[in-house]
Amino acid sequence: MYRYDNYDRQMQQDRIAQFRDQTRRFLAGELENAQFLPLRLQNGLYVQRLAPMLRVAIPYGCLSTRQLRKLAHIARHYDKGYGHFSTRQNIQFNWPKLPEVPDILAELAEVEMHANQTSGNCIRNTTTDQFAGVAPKEIEDSRPWCEIIRQWSTFHPEFAHLPRKFKIAVCGTENDQAATQVHDIGLYIVKSFTNEIGFQVLVGGGLGRTPVIGQVIREFLPWQHLLTYLDSIVRIYNQEGRRDNKYKARIKILVKELGVDVFRDKVEAEWLHHKDSAATLTEAEFLRCKQFFTEPAYQTSPDSDAAVTEKLQADIRFNNWMERNVRAHKKSGYRIVTLCLKATGAAPGDLSAEQMEFVADLADRYSFNELRVSHEQNLVLTDVKLVDLPALYSALLQEHLATPYTGLLNDIVCCPGGDFCSLANAKSIPIAEAIQRRFDDFKVQRNIGEITLNISGCMNACGHHHVGNIGVLGVDKKGEEFYQVALGGSSDRQTALGKVLGPSFAQDDMPEVVDKILQVYLQRREGDERFIDTYNRIGIEPFQEHVYAKAD
Repeated sequence: MYRYDNYDRQMQQDRIAQFRDQTRRFLAGELENAQFLPLRLQNGLYVQRLAPMLRVAIPYGCLSTRQLRKLAHIARHYDKGYGHFSTRQNIQFNWPKLPEVPDILAELAEVEMHANQTSGNCIRNTTTDQFAGVAPKEIEDSRPWCEIIRQWSTFHPEFAHLPRKFKIAVCGTENDQAATQVHDIGLYIVKSFTNEIGFQVLVGGGLGRTPVIGQVIREFLPWQHLLTYLDSIVRIYNQEGRRDNKYKARIKILVKELGVDVFRDKVEAEWLHHKDSAATLTEAEFLRCKQFFTEPAYQTSPDSDAAVTEKLQADIRFNNWMERNVRAHKKSGYRIVTLCLKATGAAPGDLSAEQMEFVADLADRYSFNELRVSHEQNLVLTDVKLVDLPALYSALLQEHLATPYTGLLNDIVCCPGGDFCSLANAKSIPIAEAIQRRFDDFKVQRNIGEITLNISGCMNACGHHHVGNIGVLGVDKKGEEFYQVALGGSSDRQTALGKVLGPSFAQDDMPEVVDKILQVYLQRREGDERFIDTYNRIGIEPFQEHVYAKAD
């Protein structure tokens, strides 16, 4: 993992001191709310429905066990004993007291963490695939590139006040699990015909009120020019993006209004002015960042084990967990393990302070003191020996963290919704729980197969409902909460935006609506087709006919 240098430490200390004084002045009435707003936002602080919310950055989803224990400490001493892992690989605390937020930031700095630019009209936390560096068929480890982008974008003087928030994703794996195509900038690591590393560059993606899939503006960008090209893209956006209407201020609107070819021409013209400037990356600079992401001290370990095989045959629950939550690793004898934070009855993505400390202990014991946060609001132990899997599974059972639902229906992605967020039109968590209870049977879910179900409480789409195979959006109808359903979304390499099924549904109807959708799929699928494949083959009409059919 990246470690702070003296510059990082001093920068964070100065930032915390500034915000401590800004908070003091606001509480003393010396700063008006409008003045304090941009200051708190760039320190990750929102004002939600019932209390402030602090969003803490977890750069590209990488956490050390020391950092996770600090998050547990903050949850216990400054919040209500838990944290919420988000689709942006960050963690959110929903109940901090405003006067104590500078103290929280100071505690975070002790373990090389921060809340810089996790909100506000700036470049947010750069994200990537949660399996970066350990995936068997990886093109290139994306983490060094994410760290380079993080250092470039943090407190960038020219991009501190963009027209609107700005998000970047990097993908270096064959299977895109970073939702790369629905970011303001999406970067796919690619190789040229001569095996040189570079990037395919997409711009103008995003979800929210106007969901758009990003478009390619460069098929191959040599790695040396990564930062100069990003500079050019964001500079054009900063100069020409709208500032008169926040709903039309994202780069996706600018790209659409100009047309992708015109936007590309503007970026290329801007780039010509400084493509070979001081910001051009050198091999020495890349190696400086790459050194923080070297392989751990892997040991020679067998890739098969009699005890594991015996437990697979004797314990159906262990078998289920192995099938869904354990996947191949690039290193023989090791596996990648996902801890699915979707136990029925618990809010998706939530973890208690006690569970955080428990997971930290497991990562110390089994996974080289590190773990990852996934976009699906789960945690990942990236480097577990095959022979340790039975012991790890037995430990996870103690804290209800062995839920075998990864990639299945109950692995629901869900924003905090109206229970917390002041922007939400409807609650999300109760809908997720009702659906989970309806389908809380591994055999049922296994028969349904791989599927994504995403829930957002409002059009800001923090639950990524647009790209769920089944997407649920909370809407307000004359003061009552209803839910709009869309089908056919996907965030993989074949990214697609869901199509609205029809009129919205009442809260109590949602489990039955999902059931009817699945009935159509199970009746119409061919062979081993996934839900998304069946939907793409038969279209939305059969689902509409069945869901909205009137009872005889």
